[in-house]
Amino acid sequence: MAKAGFDNQKYLLLQSKCIKDRIAQFGGKLYLEFGGKLFDDFHASRVLPGFQPDSKVRMLYELRDDAEMVIVISADAIEKNKRRGDLGITYDADCLRLIDAFREIGLFVGSVCITQFSEQPAAIQFQKRLESLGMKVYRHYKIPDYPTNIPLIVSDDGYGKNEFIETERSLVVVTAPGPGSGKMAVCLSQLYHEYKRNSKAGYAKFETFPIWNLPLKHPVNVAYEAATADLNDVNMIDPFHLEAYGETTVNYNRDVEIFPVLNAMLTKISGECIYKSPTDMGVNMAGNCIFDDAAVCEASKQEVIRRYYDAACLVKQGLEEGSTVHRIELLMNQLGISVTDRACVQAANKKAEETNAPAAAMELHDGTVITGKTSVLLGASSAMIINVLKKLANIPDEIPLLSPSVIEPIQKLKTEHMGNHNPHLHVDEVLIALSICAATNPMAQKAIDQLPLLKGLEAHSTVMLASVDKQTFKKLGVNMTNEPKTQTKKLYYK
Repeated sequence: MAKAGFDNQKYLLLQSKCIKDRIAQFGGKLYLEFGGKLFDDFHASRVLPGFQPDSKVRMLYELRDDAEMVIVISADAIEKNKRRGDLGITYDADCLRLIDAFREIGLFVGSVCITQFSEQPAAIQFQKRLESLGMKVYRHYKIPDYPTNIPLIVSDDGYGKNEFIETERSLVVVTAPGPGSGKMAVCLSQLYHEYKRNSKAGYAKFETFPIWNLPLKHPVNVAYEAATADLNDVNMIDPFHLEAYGETTVNYNRDVEIFPVLNAMLTKISGECIYKSPTDMGVNMAGNCIFDDAAVCEASKQEVIRRYYDAACLVKQGLEEGSTVHRIELLMNQLGISVTDRACVQAANKKAEETNAPAAAMELHDGTVITGKTSVLLGASSAMIINVLKKLANIPDEIPLLSPSVIEPIQKLKTEHMGNHNPHLHVDEVLIALSICAATNPMAQKAIDQLPLLKGLEAHSTVMLASVDKQTFKKLGVNMTNEPKTQTKKLYYK
C-alpha cells in the first residue's frame, strides 16, 4: 500500500469553504459544473494516497443544506445505448444509479436534464420512465454551430429555447454519467435564463485533475495525462492566467481552447466575465492538501505504469489504438520509469520463466512479494491469492487450505455440467470454496479474515485475466495489471 501523502480531512474543510466563498461571490447562487467521478474516485485515491474514494460526495454532504443535484444526460447517448467503460452499464442506467446513490447519502436530487434533444425515441421513452418515478425532467435542444455561433447561442433562439430548470437551492451541482453529456452548456443555459429573469447567478467548475498549483510535469499531472491518453488530453500552462497575473498554473488543452468562447458567452449573458483564465473558474483545493510530495510522486509513477498495462491489454483486444500506448510510453520516459519499477511485474515474469506457465505476483504492505504458479488444480492468480492469505495469516506453507477433494468436484461441475473448457477455479470460486471450508477449518477462517488487508496492494499477472477475475480483484481493492498476452490461442477470450 502506498505511503500516505494527502490530508483528506483538510481537503474536505478547504474544499467546502472554497465553494461557499464562490457562492457568496455571485450573490448566493452558483451553478457548479462537476467533472470526474463523484463516487469511487479510485484514480484520485491511487495518485494521492490518503484521498478517500468518496471524498467528493462527503464534501458535498457537508454542503447538503445548500446543494441540489442536477443530472445531465445526452439524448444521443441514450439513443446509442452508450455505456460506461468502468461499470459496463448504459448512461441511462447510470443516471438512475446516481439518483439512488445521491439520495442514499442525503443529497437532494432536483431534476434530470436531457441535452441535445431532437425527438430521439429512446430519449422520449426514458423521460417518461423518469417522470413515472416522480423525477422532474427538462429538455435542452441542439443549437446549430455550437459553440462558435455566440450571437445565436446566447439568444432566445439558442439558450432561450431550452427549458429553464427550476432549482431551489443556492448550490446547483451539475453532474453526469460521463463526458460529452453537456454539463457546461446546461450551466450557461441556466445563467442565460436567470439573467433574463433579473436573477443573479454564477458559474464555476470543479475538476480534480490536472492540479492547477502543481508543476506541469509533476507526476500527479502526468498520471492524469496517462489516464486520458485515449482522449488526447494534454496538460499545458494556462496562458491566460500567466498573462493576467504573471503566475504559472496548469490546466488542460480543452479548457484552455474553449476559454475565449466561454468568456464571450459569459460576457454576453451577464455583461461581464469576472474570470480572466480557465484556472480562475476552478474551485479545486487538492493541491493544498499534499503533505508528502515524495509519497505522492511515487504513487503517481506507479499509476502511469498501471495505465500503460491497461492500454496495452486493450490494444491486444482490439479495443484501443496503439497510439495510446505510445503516448503513455512517452510519459514514462519523461518520468524516467519503466515496467521494471513495478516489483510485482518482475516477480511474476520471473516465476513464469521458471515454470514455463502463466504466473502471478502480489506485493504486500511491507514490500514482500508473493507469487502464484499454474497447477493442475489452480490457475496462477487463484494460487497467488491462497499464498498471500496464508502469508498474511502466518499459516505455514505446508498446511493446505483447500484439498483436492474440495477443488475436484467443483472442477467436475464446471467442465461436465456447466460447459466450461477451463477446469481451473476463478478467484471468486476459490474464495467461495475457502469460505465453505472455514465452517470446519479454523485455518481457512483465519485466511478469510485477511481479505480486508488486500485493499491497495499491487499485483500482476503474466497473462490477461478473465473478466470475472478482473472484477473480483477490483472488488477486493487490489491494483491488478496484466501482460498483454492471452493464456490460450483461442480467438474468443473473455
